[in-house]
Amino acid sequence: MRSKRDIGLKKILSLFRHQNGSPLFNAKGLAIGVFSGCFPFFGFQTLMGIFFAKLARGNIVLAAIGTWISNPFTYIPLYYFNYKVGSIFFKTSSNKIIDKSFVIDDLWKQGRIFSLKLLLGSSCVGLLLALICGSVVFFIYKTKIKR
Repeated sequence: MRSKRDIGLKKILSLFRHQNGSPLFNAKGLAIGVFSGCFPFFGFQTLMGIFFAKLARGNIVLAAIGTWISNPFTYIPLYYFNYKVGSIFFKTSSNKIIDKSFVIDDLWKQGRIFSLKLLLGSSCVGLLLALICGSVVFFIYKTKIKR
């Protein structure tokens, strides 16, 4: 049985470094994982990343690692930023997350708008981060092959 000290940053980087496959295969896997990790589907991000990596024929191990972009330390800042990005696409007079002057009938409407803003922002941020991380990983594995 392994202790918590055995699984550390060095092990994760070693797992990342020793992946087989083409640079495109590995980059697709990580990019899909990062994209999936930007969504607020707690507990399903890894499953979503693995599923889409299988569909796109990407590295499923790197897809699972990529979903770790959202973790207990980054949940609040990441999803707040995603919400703010999603809010750019909606014309609302208020910049608040939830308007305090609502009646019960408006609760469902505000919940729907909040969810739409968060999901739209998660899509935009996820796509941008996936492109950046995928490109970086592609060039890392490309230079690794040249050595």
